[in-house]
Amino acid sequence: MLLPAAAAAAARAATRLVPLSPCRRISSLKVPWKRDPVLDAAITRDRRFRQASRLVREVLLSPGRRLRFRYLTKRRESVKLPVRVPTFLGRYPTLLSVSPPPEPVASPSPQLLALLDFASRLYEHHAPLLASRLAKLLMISSTHALPVTKIASAKRDFGLPDDFLVSLVPKYPDLFRLVGDPGPDASGNAFLELVAWDGKLARSVIELKADKEADVVGIRPRSNFTVKLPKGFYLKKEMREWVRDWLELPYVSPYADASSLCPGSPEAEKRTIGVLHEMLSLTVERRMALPIIGKFCDEYRLPNAFPNAFTRHPGIFYVSLKGGIKTALLRDAYDEKGELVDRDPMLELKERFVAIMEEGHKNYLEDLKRKSEALQKEWEIAGHEGVKLAAEMEEQLEEGWHSGSSEGDDDTDDAYAQ
Repeated sequence: MLLPAAAAAAARAATRLVPLSPCRRISSLKVPWKRDPVLDAAITRDRRFRQASRLVREVLLSPGRRLRFRYLTKRRESVKLPVRVPTFLGRYPTLLSVSPPPEPVASPSPQLLALLDFASRLYEHHAPLLASRLAKLLMISSTHALPVTKIASAKRDFGLPDDFLVSLVPKYPDLFRLVGDPGPDASGNAFLELVAWDGKLARSVIELKADKEADVVGIRPRSNFTVKLPKGFYLKKEMREWVRDWLELPYVSPYADASSLCPGSPEAEKRTIGVLHEMLSLTVERRMALPIIGKFCDEYRLPNAFPNAFTRHPGIFYVSLKGGIKTALLRDAYDEKGELVDRDPMLELKERFVAIMEEGHKNYLEDLKRKSEALQKEWEIAGHEGVKLAAEMEEQLEEGWHSGSSEGDDDTDDAYAQ
């Protein structure tokens, strides 16, 4: 029986890659970035959701899930709200409850409390899925470990609960080992290590897709990336030939030991794209902000210029500039309408949160409509009475004019008579 250290060494040796061609640098050809309005729309649709979730998080992370409203209003810039906090909550009144003056306090609304209760049950139900996802992230790392701070920075992208160190990790001692003190907010100097290598988990989405096709047709196709260029996007002939030759290279699993690959070689590029593809495939919405991906460069042995890899392969990835941040999306994960092809089970949390927002916004619009109709009615009544009053005044003035004229004539006659 091999010791854990020996077993890990054996696993690395079994997955160590051998360069198939002499070390040569990847192509220096530049691929122009072209806007994809369909995938951009997938980002902009979530603008209100991101704003609302940041605001709600300020309350949920406060002691007792209660925060004085005057403190909450001062955090408009930190949560990047386009309007004042009271205005935003007025448009989405079902998110938070605010107690009456003189010292109003913000707390979760009944609808939000129900969502939090559902989230606990959902995390519990999908704990095996989340544990395997977390294990895969550790297995991609060259040390089979990751700093807790880096995992915490991407926990929502991967669908992990906020308290994953307490609610998830202890349930799987055969997979995870926590080293160091993460602190109450997971900002301490701590690492999450992989206890044992699981060969069943060391299969990428690309490889699993090839296995599935083999089960259907009886012949296993070669593992490779799906290239889907957007409409109206064309590569120059030289770049097309380079991509064609590059795709002909054997697929490099992100779980394989790539220490022997020459940096900048086509094989190393294949491995980099494989890691980025697998990372995005493990996220809930098959997308992630580039700054978050950049946090894993050291452990995942990604080049410092990894953002250029996204633009070099526009048929595999798309980088959106919407939302004030660069976001990498997996092209084959979205259909022609910008909707996800495969629905991640953890996506239900976001959908329910959005439903709460829409319910409140609908109430807000209906209330606004009622007030508008009442005001319009008042204006109509005021306008009708104003017309009536003006007619009466005009009639009175006319009567006064005729009356004054008669009296004047009489006086004149008397004067002449005298």
